[in-house]
Amino acid sequence: QVQLVESGGGLVQPGGSLRLSCAASGFTLDYYAIGWFRQAPGKKRAGVSCISSSDDSTYYADSVKGRFTISRDNAKNTAYLQMNSLKPEDTAVYYCAALFNTDPTKDMDSYEYDYWGQGTQVTVSS
Repeated sequence: QVQLVESGGGLVQPGGSLRLSCAASGFTLDYYAIGWFRQAPGKKRAGVSCISSSDDSTYYADSVKGRFTISRDNAKNTAYLQMNSLKPEDTAVYYCAALFNTDPTKDMDSYEYDYWGQGTQVTVSS
């Protein structure tokens, strides 16, 4: 069964950190770019960060640049999103998605991703 499963979400105070994981099963991530998206209540889903499959080039939305770090461990078939200095406006459901053999780092929201996870809730609140 092909799937992506996110984990690592939760409730954290402003300024805190979380690390989200995106574990793939049923396929290998080696040839897939990975994107992290988020959707806050009443807002459209938006791309946060992505990493290419070829040279591990990355993209970050301006709102998270310098605070979030995307990475991948192909040996574990897992991608990660390290989130530091979290703010209340980071509160959202976070989704990972996989895109075959494409570099989405120039415009990550414009692609049709092949697989999506079910999402994990991140809440930043005191």
